[in-house]
Amino acid sequence: MLGIDQILRLPLLPLLLLQGISVRRQALILPEPRGARQGRQGDGPALRLLIAGDSSAAGVGVEQQTQALSGQLAAQLASAFEVQWQLEATTGHKTSDTIARLAALPKQRFDVVALALGVNDVTSGTSRKQFARQQNQLMQLLNDRFAPDLILVSGVPQMQHFPALPQPLAWVLGRQAARLDRVLIAQAKARSTVVHFPFELPRDPALAAQDGYHPSAQAYHLWAEILAHRIKEHFT
Repeated sequence: MLGIDQILRLPLLPLLLLQGISVRRQALILPEPRGARQGRQGDGPALRLLIAGDSSAAGVGVEQQTQALSGQLAAQLASAFEVQWQLEATTGHKTSDTIARLAALPKQRFDVVALALGVNDVTSGTSRKQFARQQNQLMQLLNDRFAPDLILVSGVPQMQHFPALPQPLAWVLGRQAARLDRVLIAQAKARSTVVHFPFELPRDPALAAQDGYHPSAQAYHLWAEILAHRIKEHFT
């Protein structure tokens, strides 16, 4: 059954196209942060961590990787583990891009994989059915290639709240984001090693980067805190 946003897309299409063009033209394009994309830190039992996904996984919105998800997550885990971490993320990547990227890595062992995907699947028009199929392919690839004990899936963000998006474009994208997020929820329920976390940060302007689209350093800290808590809970 079609959602109300899907029914209204055709009559709204001219406006949505104009808003989409305007957003792209006016968008503040932020670079991926500088800094290491792999490392080792901390004391304790060894923990091998892979972070993969799109621009949010890559840390867009801050200047240094130490302020981004990878750096903050590794720092929070270093109090309990010797963390060997690796970041495989690129601005603009959809699920299909991440599959190709991870398939090119050598076969190796990661204890934990943290994923951040979905926004680019929404904006590129990936259907719910396509997204489900690609996410299943991704899960199979992770298990076959890296054999993780834990896969942490961050939910698709609530795009209707992105400051950079005007209405009704924000509403339409938000509805599709929620639709794709339900795929991730179902996936986690079906797989014992997968845990889904809703991407529901407080609606605070301080949590958005200056482009109104990506997380700020404070938001990355909160996000890393949630993931670190679950990892510590699982392994200690």
